[in-house]
Order: sequence, then structure tokens, then C-alpha cells
Amino acid sequence: MKTYNDRTKSNAVNMEVGTRFPLTIKQIGINGEGIGYYKHKIVFIPNALPEELVTAEATEVTDRYIRAKIHTMRRESQHRVPTRDSYAEEVGGFELEHLSYPQQLKFKRDLVMQSLEKFKPRGYNKYQIRATLGMENPYEYRNKAQFQIRIIDGHVAAGLFKPGSHDLVDLEECSVQMPATMKVMRALVQMIEDLEIPVYDEEANSGIIKTIAVRVANETGNVQVTFITNSPKLPKKRDLLARMAEELPEVTSVMQNINKGKGPLIWGDETVHLAGSTAITEKIGDLQFRLSARAFLQLNPQQTDVLYAETKHALRVNKHDTLVDAYAGIGTIGLSLATKVKQVVGMEVIEDAVKDANFNAALNGIDNAQYEVGTAEEIMPQWLQQGLQVDAMVVDPPRAGLDEKLMEQILLADPEKFVYVSCNPSTLARDLVTLTERYNVEYMQPVDMMPQTPKCEVVVKLVRN
Repeated sequence: MKTYNDRTKSNAVNMEVGTRFPLTIKQIGINGEGIGYYKHKIVFIPNALPEELVTAEATEVTDRYIRAKIHTMRRESQHRVPTRDSYAEEVGGFELEHLSYPQQLKFKRDLVMQSLEKFKPRGYNKYQIRATLGMENPYEYRNKAQFQIRIIDGHVAAGLFKPGSHDLVDLEECSVQMPATMKVMRALVQMIEDLEIPVYDEEANSGIIKTIAVRVANETGNVQVTFITNSPKLPKKRDLLARMAEELPEVTSVMQNINKGKGPLIWGDETVHLAGSTAITEKIGDLQFRLSARAFLQLNPQQTDVLYAETKHALRVNKHDTLVDAYAGIGTIGLSLATKVKQVVGMEVIEDAVKDANFNAALNGIDNAQYEVGTAEEIMPQWLQQGLQVDAMVVDPPRAGLDEKLMEQILLADPEKFVYVSCNPSTLARDLVTLTERYNVEYMQPVDMMPQTPKCEVVVKLVRN
């Protein structure tokens, strides 16, 4: 199949920002934008769908591409649906909310195919790519809200930045968030305003509260709040905690993370305990998991069950296997398989997450799992030198994909059973170029973890060739 990457050329088009021109949308790109071609030059246009005819207005013109917005809709797609969120076109996380859900699922399978076509790993045109596993109700699924806090028109606002800017959009409602996260977030906004707690001013690099993270445990309903601040100080802390205890009894853990200055990262290295417990507990399958403030957990509890079931099915481990759980987080995947194998060993770079993983093993009475702090590419060689026999391996890397050194170690370890859980089809396809030197792709199973967005998880079963 052809992808837009094949057709991108350096074409001279005499056009300025603000120019309007007719455009037929051909496909959806990896970021959820509509893609068309004007005089053979690729055009990216958010909120547009295939087969739509629009009058586009250029917002950016370069030698290689044009970015535009819809000025006039001249022919609408039969798959376009009304959006539930009024700001869906202003912030990220809603890029596909205007596309019917069955078509979203189809797009995510096509996205995997696009990525394979771009990188062309060995045998890619014969891979079995299964239909995307979706949700019955693709809304109210996100168990965590991480909103920036700023002052807008004299009032405290909590929301997300517009793409490519630091212009905050105040999100009073959000259809993809679990209702509990939004209830707590809006209550905290009101408390901060009532108590006149200083809110961060980015230009002046002053003020205190920069971001609030609210996470709910789906199984128990318990909520953890983390205030991310520009300073260790938190004025009116006692009054704030008192109001939270009275008005938000579901909040059972309150933490503060200190992240000074204007750096691009949301979280700082220091986290302190303010009230309640230091963590909340979530249940996945038959296991309980402690979640500290910075611990990673999939945002969609319902689809997490689906994702992990597919992972277990693909691995097919037995009692004699040693399983390596790379990029382990709080141990959710490895521990869910611990009763089926001889032992689980895993690694994770965030120290708090490793503490949680080992705590979670003990919490669930699992004595054959151990997690260490460090990168997979550092720890794997140590284990192999110590004589570890790797029978099975599961990798669940961040969007950047696998480190090249780790792939070398995987090929050296040569596990018979190997599953790659990807949150980025593009880096997955890139990594398969190397991995298919030793492995064949038996099948790929897309799972929709984030409806209304172009993001897609994929479970890949690999077998030695």
C-alpha cells in the first residue's frame, strides 16, 4: 500500500499563509490529521476526514509540506460524527472524536500497516494484522487527569495547552476522563481560588502550583492527588488539606512533587507525602497493585485487562520458564504471569516504580519475582553474564521504542517466547527491522487503549525463525 511518506517531495508551490485553496482529503495521518495534496505537495489539515472536500486555509508553508485548517466544508464524510467536547479541536487527546468509532478502529489497524510499509521489516507484507479490539463505550475511560494550572481572566484554570503553544484551555468537562477525576480536579480548582494559593506564572517563573495530577483506582474508587509545584513551599497547605478531607473523602492519598523552573518536564525528582497514604491500590485481574505518585499504569483499566490477556495468550509460558519483564513499570505484566512460570525478573528506570513492583509481588504473595532499578540495556548484559537462561521475554517500551543495545541483548539471549507490546506502531515497525533478523512475526493484535485519539497499542507475537 502507498503511504503519504512515499509521495512527499520538494515541490515549489507559490503560496503564503492565509491562502485558501480546494483540497480533497485522501487519508488520515499518524497524528490523526487529514492528508491531501495540493499541486503534488502534501497538506496536513487537522479535523479533516478521507473523502471530504474542503476549502483549506494555509497556516504554515514550507518547501516540503503545507499545514492548513478547514475554512469551509464543501463535502462531508459519511463517517463524521458530532464531537462531545466543545474544545476537541483546540487540545490534544481528541484528535479523532469527529470520526465514528468503528472507523477509528479500522484506522488504527491501517496505522500499523502504514508503519510497516514505511520501514519494511522482513516479510512485512505477509504479516497477519488482526482487527483492532475496541470498547463498547469509548468514553469516560481515562483513570488519570494531569492538568496544567494557570490564571485565565483572573480565575484559576485547569486544563491542557493548545498544540505547539503554552496557551491553556480550561477543561471544565472532559468526556474521555473518568467522572471521578474531573469531580476532584474541579473541586481543587475552586479550593485554590478560594484560598488564594499562588498559581504558577510561566513568564515570570513565579507562583507555586504548576500542575495537578488526579488518579483514580477503578476497582476501589480511591483517588490520589499530586500537586506539582515550583517550590517546596505550599502556602495554605493546612487549610487546603482540611477542605480536601471534608469535601473529597474519596481522596485517600495526597502528595507534592517539586519541579522548579521552566524545564519542559512536568515532574521533578522529589516527591513528598502530604496526607493520607503514600499510594493507592488498584486491582488488575486477580492481583492488587500499589500506585505511587509517579508509577506508570495504563490509562484505560478496561482495555488493560484486554491488553494483558492478549499478552498472556501470545506468550504461552509454562512452569519451567524464566520470564524477563523489560520496561516493567510497577510489575503489572510480569506479576500477572508469575504463577505460570518458574521465575520473573524485571527492570525499570524509575526507582519508585521498582519499589512498587517488589511491594506488589509481596502484596500478592508472589515469591518468584524480583525487579531491579536500571535500564534494560544495562541490566540485561549483567544477567546474561551471570548465566541467566531467558526462556520468555516481554517488552513494553515507551513511545521511543527499544534501545539498540537492548535489541542486541535480546538477540543474544535468544528467548524462545517473545512478545513486544508497543504503544507506537512507527517505532515498533522500525524495531522489527532488527528483530526479524532472528524472529518471525506470527501475528499483530492492535488494541485500542485510547479511543478518540490516533494512539494505538499493538501486541506482537514473535517466534524464532
